[in-house]
Amino acid sequence: MPHLGRQVWSEIQQGSTLLIPLGATEQHGPHLPFDTDARIATTLAERAAAATGATVAPVLPYGSSGEHAGFPGTLSIGAEALRHVVIELVRSARLTYGRIVLVNGHGGNHGVVTGAAEQMRSEGHDVVVWWPSVPGGDAHAGRTETSLMLAIAPETVRLERAEAGNVEPLADLMPTLRSDGVDAVSPNGVLGDPTDASATEGDELLTELTGQLVRTISGSGPK
Repeated sequence: MPHLGRQVWSEIQQGSTLLIPLGATEQHGPHLPFDTDARIATTLAERAAAATGATVAPVLPYGSSGEHAGFPGTLSIGAEALRHVVIELVRSARLTYGRIVLVNGHGGNHGVVTGAAEQMRSEGHDVVVWWPSVPGGDAHAGRTETSLMLAIAPETVRLERAEAGNVEPLADLMPTLRSDGVDAVSPNGVLGDPTDASATEGDELLTELTGQLVRTISGSGPK
């Protein structure tokens, strides 16, 4: 599968589809690395590209992560900067590529990226946003993300440090999350329970999510 960062200009296929993984650099509890969202987005983009012939762009490793500012190490560019980055990336990419698929690995990016894509479509650009959707999955650094990381990069997971965080429904937590951040509802930074995570479940999730993304790339999935 083509990786834009590894190509030279004469290898570029004009008019083809470009997948741009969008991640974040933010805390993921005491057991997952800061680049979890970037790794998941990149892996899913690579798998989908292998199935469709699309090209994968280098990941954008920073996002809108202000809700995690209470934890040391989190790096956020904020909503407005992210919106401008996505808009300019799409405008630039569309000079070469026929279709742009934004593969978003961080929930905090979603509203901003969706709004930027809507603006781009109003300008006539063919761009869609896709993000992993796991019915019944937990919200952050829980079983879902931990299983995915055990399948993608097990050497980065400190499974012996995994512990449950706040397991209340995300909808109930959202008002406090928005006003006071993740640390106000979960001192360990986990929204969910990662203790039963497994690489087997992660492999199953990767297969399902790759299928979702492939359908979006082909035009039969959600926009």
